[in-house]
Amino acid sequence: MLILFANPSSGRGKGAKILSIIETYLNKNHVEYLSISTNTLKQSLISLTQSLIENPEAKIIIIGGDGMVHAAINNIKDNAIGLIPAGTGNDFARALGLPLDDPIRNIKNISAASAEYIDLGKIGDEYFAAICSTGFDSVVNERANKLKWPTGKMKYNIAMLLELPRFEPRRYEIVIDGKKIQTQAMLIAIANGLSYGGGMKVCPAADLQDGLLDVMILAPVPKLEFIRIFPSVFKGLHITHPAVSILQGRSIQINANAVAYADGERIGELPLDVSISHNRLKVLR
Repeated sequence: MLILFANPSSGRGKGAKILSIIETYLNKNHVEYLSISTNTLKQSLISLTQSLIENPEAKIIIIGGDGMVHAAINNIKDNAIGLIPAGTGNDFARALGLPLDDPIRNIKNISAASAEYIDLGKIGDEYFAAICSTGFDSVVNERANKLKWPTGKMKYNIAMLLELPRFEPRRYEIVIDGKKIQTQAMLIAIANGLSYGGGMKVCPAADLQDGLLDVMILAPVPKLEFIRIFPSVFKGLHITHPAVSILQGRSIQINANAVAYADGERIGELPLDVSISHNRLKVLR
């Protein structure tokens, strides 16, 4: 049994279109499935919980973006998941190496795949798939979530332009596998996957199966320098800048007067206790 766990409004309606494509494909190939696609995430999660009670061994096919992935991984047990990207950023799909615009190829790959294990990050009792971050990007998220216009990625670009002139680096206390660090930083990313924000490769060497979290620390730089180096993050080339440090660890505690986001979802104010859950999730790809 397949459960299609879809966000119809993801990607400005892309989720609904892809769900229809996948349903047509499965019907044509006589594959048994159940679709969950409601107007609210709360109702979808209620339906998912009930469906898993009735079909505990079901494979879950997520049709949506990173937010839908985040919701799913925190509401399943040992079910294998497949992902058909339909969101704005699709960074977990990028980490899995999936085609971003070929749903039929994705469902064919999922159908033929054997389950493999990958890691998840964990903040307290909450899992994340790609990246947990704090600092300037979280401030931008806070502003973007208050903007009614524009929509999509442009909303975050506008929020960045609004927040950068007034942003001041924070002082962080970090403990990585017992080693204490005190530092000023503009941004800190704790990564299971390699990118966030729709392809920004903030931790380009992050590996979903190595049992480690990558930690990127951006020390304070002048605002104009930040703007100059910002485009390089899409290719992961920012890591050569002297203000950028990359560390690794299995257990990270971080504290500052700041908020954090993970998989694009607001986690809350620091302090945070972040760890790696090795081989926690079964995926089909």
